[in-house]
Amino acid sequence: MREMGEGGIRPVVWIRSSHEDLKKFPADIQDEMGYALYIAQIGDKHPKARPLKGFSGVLEIRSNYASDTYRAVYATKIGDAIYVLHAFQKKSKRGIGTPKQEIALIRRRLQRAQELAQGG
Repeated sequence: MREMGEGGIRPVVWIRSSHEDLKKFPADIQDEMGYALYIAQIGDKHPKARPLKGFSGVLEIRSNYASDTYRAVYATKIGDAIYVLHAFQKKSKRGIGTPKQEIALIRRRLQRAQELAQGG
């Protein structure tokens, strides 16, 4: 069983620049993604949260603002916390998939989150 933080809420751990990156998003996007993370903290899933293909226990939130798409990726099944792995604006004009360089970054940060959860 996972330990809960104060009031039954799991803590959020920001990996590398994910918090600073999210703070650069438009305010409406920050609010929506912040709320989605809160929903994860209390053990539920935001309606826009979708599993990230190729990962287990990693979810992605996609939000559109004007003609831009913003994404936040977080892990829910590592230790006792919600680990925010990456927040970025999708720049690619081809397809809706997550660009390979972003997937590689998410994989590295997921490994770091796993290390942190094990006390490293």
